[in-house]
Amino acid sequence: MNKIYSLPNTCLLPFCELEEKQPTLLITSTPAWAAVKGKLRGLNIVASLEPIQATTEHWDELLSTYASQAATVYAVGGGLTADAAKYIAKRLNLPLTVCPTALSVDAFLTAASGIRREGCVVYIPTRVPDRLILDLGVIASAPAHIRAVGIIDVLSIATGCWDWKFADEIGQNPPGMEFIPWVYDNAQSILRGTIDCTEAAGRGDRSGLKSLYDCLAMEVQLCNQVGHARPEEGSEHYFAYCAEQFTGPGWPHSDLVGPGVLHMAERQGQDTHPLQVAMEACHIVLNRIPQETIRQISQVLPDYCQKHALPFGIAHIPSPDESIFRAGRQGVEDAKAAIKKIKKHAPELQRPDQAWKARNK
Repeated sequence: MNKIYSLPNTCLLPFCELEEKQPTLLITSTPAWAAVKGKLRGLNIVASLEPIQATTEHWDELLSTYASQAATVYAVGGGLTADAAKYIAKRLNLPLTVCPTALSVDAFLTAASGIRREGCVVYIPTRVPDRLILDLGVIASAPAHIRAVGIIDVLSIATGCWDWKFADEIGQNPPGMEFIPWVYDNAQSILRGTIDCTEAAGRGDRSGLKSLYDCLAMEVQLCNQVGHARPEEGSEHYFAYCAEQFTGPGWPHSDLVGPGVLHMAERQGQDTHPLQVAMEACHIVLNRIPQETIRQISQVLPDYCQKHALPFGIAHIPSPDESIFRAGRQGVEDAKAAIKKIKKHAPELQRPDQAWKARNK
């Protein structure tokens, strides 16, 4: 059964007004809980877990220490907390409420959890939170470097959509990910709305933060409707996944994807200025990865994409050939000719369906 997921039921509510009488399992992080525990005295907490790794092995280990009889699960914090809580709530078959302390990612809206497996990020089906509590005051008061950096999961539409359309033009989209023009157009509209709200969201303006939440929600639901993330995930995310092999785990999502968007947009021939201005307005760190490391990432990225069967994008193309792949400069026919040149080095490009099925068994 191909299920079309919906968004969580969302309430705009100050945390201090939240009352939960049922025994509650709390999933949180130490910094997030320290920031808001005084506002969440209405929770009836009987146990708490703190995930520190994005692996199912770690989450299962946390569950092995859990002995309480909670009737509901609450996640308080950011992306790792939300992803772990979705997995744990599914395992325990309990309802889940998510209380984000910043708009740092879109994970609190999705039906999957991102885990690290064999050197890459894989999304496993878990569950959509039953309820999302947005306290815009809490989010506005979050540290600037995390408050609105989830904007990167919408700005990535710029490079993700480019990859999606380009892959279609050269016959490299996996089955089920065929290019849909009206979805592309809707994604571009969401991207424009996101760029419009960056300054307000970045400075902690509540209306700007609400607009950013709206853009994140629309991006997630658009992907829900088509059953995949091609409109917003492409080479910029592949860059981030590969970068973790150099930086190690634990870096903020935006610190990796932000540079990935700029680097890949430049390779695609796009104007990067509005994207960089938007990221800087939301305090995304763009210079944390050393230039030498970026060079190393770029060098190994095509092989990395092939190894992990990632849907086709500009990142699959070795740098010496990249000028051929800039749509609008050389055109699709030149790109098709270049594909023939590199197929002997990447046989799976001939059958994108086989690689994709193997990755998602």
